[in-house]
Amino acid sequence: MFRKCLLLILCCTGMSGYAADKYIVDQEHTYSNFEYKHWGLSLQRGRFDRNSGSIELDMENKTGSLQIAIEADSINTGSDTFNNILRSTSFFNAEKYPKIFFQSNKLVFNEDKLVQVEGDLTIKDVTRKVTVDITQFDCRFMIIYLKRACGANGYTKILRSDYGVGRYVPFVSDEVTLSFSVEAIKE
Repeated sequence: MFRKCLLLILCCTGMSGYAADKYIVDQEHTYSNFEYKHWGLSLQRGRFDRNSGSIELDMENKTGSLQIAIEADSINTGSDTFNNILRSTSFFNAEKYPKIFFQSNKLVFNEDKLVQVEGDLTIKDVTRKVTVDITQFDCRFMIIYLKRACGANGYTKILRSDYGVGRYVPFVSDEVTLSFSVEAIKE
């Protein structure tokens, strides 16, 4: 009887019993990539191999939030020499600033499709607003996990000099495209 009364109260007041689902970032399938023009000669790419975080997603209300932490010393360009240079005080200063953070409380939907994520990107204790355009988004039950999972791909452009990582500008482009491949598994 109590349950029926509670359900009736929730329905009459317009309150939904639905809460945001929480997802944990799958570190094996999540990467943060970057690309920039190198001395006007070529487009160079690299990535950060260690990413963690969580995502809350309320598909009914088209809201959510996310927190992603990127380990700065996990930078991978394919060259140990260049990786060490980028980890140094001349660029990311990974010893002093071990993590890069992206946090958002604003997910933008077009019907059921996530199309943008607006949030704060923090590199070397400098925080700026960025908008990540989502190019792919999907959720489904994954038999391998026996749980629901969601994945997305997106990108944004920043000026690295805005974050204190501007060495060699303008010879090495200031503008950097950051791309994200994220998969997360429901708790």
